[in-house]
Amino acid sequence: MRAVLIAILACAVMAVDLTAATQAQAQMGGGAPTGFGRGNRRPGGEEEKKPQYVPGTKASEKIFPLDSTWTAVSLNGKPFTGGDRPSFIIDKQYRARGYGGCNTFAATAFPLKDQHLAVGPLALTKKSCDKGLAATEQAFFVALRTAAVWDLVGSQLVLKSPNGELKFDRAL
Repeated sequence: MRAVLIAILACAVMAVDLTAATQAQAQMGGGAPTGFGRGNRRPGGEEEKKPQYVPGTKASEKIFPLDSTWTAVSLNGKPFTGGDRPSFIIDKQYRARGYGGCNTFAATAFPLKDQHLAVGPLALTKKSCDKGLAATEQAFFVALRTAAVWDLVGSQLVLKSPNGELKFDRAL
């Protein structure tokens, strides 16, 4: 009895496999089997040309210029004046460090996908500065800390944040 049940079960599995294979062949447009390699041929003997897959073009993503020192040119269109302009560098270990115009700073900074930038909390020195310079430096630090997107426009690095747009020139 057990051998009969096993034989019935095996026949049922083979029938399901045969049905699935027949349906697959019918969906592929085949009638009777045509033999190996002949399914794509036309009656005249020439092979059917299938369209070649061409991947979509993706805009090339820019690579953040690590180990380059950048000197600030302007914040929200207002130029930085004087010889002590703010500057910064991000090294290959993603450590940012620089000068705000009066104090130096250090932070962790990561260039992300789609030209985004994440800047961690800033560690600052606490030198006393002129009131006007301190306000300019504070605005620079806030814009740098909240920078969300970066771009290279010509020879300038542009950092955009909700608190403003910083433009930098590459330092020599």
